[in-house]
Amino acid sequence: MQTASPATNAKTQQIRDDLDQSRRRGALQQIQIPPCPELLAQLQQAMSTDEPDLNLVARIASSDVAMAATLLRIANGPLFKPVGLPCTTVGQAMTRIGLRESVAVMTGFLVQHAIPVNSPQLARFWERSAKRAVAMATIARELPGLSPDLAHSFGLFLHVGVPVLLQSVRGYAATIVEAGARIDRPYIATENANHRTDHAVVGALVIRVWNLPPPLMAAIRLHHDYTALGHADIDPEVHTLIATGLIAEHLMRRHEGLPEDADWAGHHAAAMAWLHIGWEELGQWEEAVNAQFDAA
Repeated sequence: MQTASPATNAKTQQIRDDLDQSRRRGALQQIQIPPCPELLAQLQQAMSTDEPDLNLVARIASSDVAMAATLLRIANGPLFKPVGLPCTTVGQAMTRIGLRESVAVMTGFLVQHAIPVNSPQLARFWERSAKRAVAMATIARELPGLSPDLAHSFGLFLHVGVPVLLQSVRGYAATIVEAGARIDRPYIATENANHRTDHAVVGALVIRVWNLPPPLMAAIRLHHDYTALGHADIDPEVHTLIATGLIAEHLMRRHEGLPEDADWAGHHAAAMAWLHIGWEELGQWEEAVNAQFDAA
């Protein structure tokens, strides 16, 4: 990893401008982005201060009965091995889970309900997104300089463009099947051939419209562009998210007994070099990530 350069935000600004222009006059005009949940906007605002107000976050959580119930279920579940009386209030649940972990749960709940997925092509979409987010946050805790909150959001939102495209674009369900079956070109190449856009672009647009952090927008836009890893005009934090995302996906696949994919085969050396890690450290990360997977 490297420190930021004077050109840190150049690529991020270009991505923002390209998204805005394409939404006005290009391929993104037809894409319908669900509005950002009001509670998510409130949550982002509450967490934007140096010392977030636990009581304010608890009030946000309590304003949605189902979200509050989710926090209570997790706090009283086996993951936290509770001792003594069960939690009966949101405040108690958040104290047991932890503030930032509670916010991660709330964010996942709100995003999943804002962008529902009811398609056989996307079975387990949000389940796997949540699993990827856990892997990202776990790795970030082992990797100085990467915010676990930002890493969790990257894991959660990484492929959010897929369900948005499915809801917005005629024929995209068939594209999912075709792109997954073809071995002669990357997934996003099939998306672009069929629809003049892809899930990385649309995912970045969701982040842009929802006013989430710019590095998150840029990293999601570039998450299949591994050849750009290390370019000077891209924020180092963006590179780190992309490299860590590749590793998180690989560790998920190993945990599920799946073979390595083409992205890992072709680009893991560059990702590991950017993060300055070797196979021994990767093995330690895998142990930490698997412990979180198994506990959940």
